Amino acid sequence: MNKSELIDAMASASELTKADAGRALDAFMSSVTGALKEGDSVALVGFGTFAVKDRAERKGRNPQTGAEITIKAAKIPSFKAGKGLKDSVNV
Repeated sequence: MNKSELIDAMASASELTKADAGRALDAFMSSVTGALKEGDSVALVGFGTFAVKDRAERKGRNPQTGAEITIKAAKIPSFKAGKGLKDSVNV
């Protein structure tokens, strides 16, 4: 499912117009992104938790030359599915 298909599904499930559903989805994504940028997590009970994890600096190899390189540390967004979502997928 891509974004436009998700907007269509949201619109039909909530009886909103497609434009309103699109704005609601954009607002949700913007809110989650803003919270993650500030270092907060977003927990939706029964669905899952969006969080930021720190990935340490590590060594890697350039696949073309085989030379060792240093891959710098980074903050990585993550999602952990909640029990309700897991149960609904594993019916």
